[in-house]
Amino acid sequence: MRYWLMKSEPDEASIDDLANAPHRTLPWTGVRNYQARNFMRDAMQVGDGVLFYHSSCPEPGIAGIAEVSSSAYPDPTQFDKKSPYFDAKSTQETPRWLLVDVVFKKKIALIPLAALREHAQLQDMRVLAKGNRLSITPVTDAEWRFITERLV
Repeated sequence: MRYWLMKSEPDEASIDDLANAPHRTLPWTGVRNYQARNFMRDAMQVGDGVLFYHSSCPEPGIAGIAEVSSSAYPDPTQFDKKSPYFDAKSTQETPRWLLVDVVFKKKIALIPLAALREHAQLQDMRVLAKGNRLSITPVTDAEWRFITERLV
């Protein structure tokens, strides 16, 4: 089992949206970074743990726990000309962008980015690295345990 931090802007998909979605599951659409796509395609597996992170909001931070609930498959937004995630170079035969589904596990009291920075045990988390803009980053077993056992 692996662990991931997955960022979402709460006005696009929040932890509450996930909790209230049919079957408490949402497709993780709109990823347009090759490294994040490759994590979904090559490393994520059903059952992997997810720290659901609210980004690009007044107080970014971990808002909940989720789980990967599907293998990677083509993101339909890449084919939708009305979508902000449309990609004219992507075709049904050779899709460029993938997604996984995530299922809600629990909402937690927000753990702000500033609070994550306060813990030496988390100093190497990729989300805390200067210039990190990836929407999906791996989380180590030790980081996962510290967050889920000590901060949640």
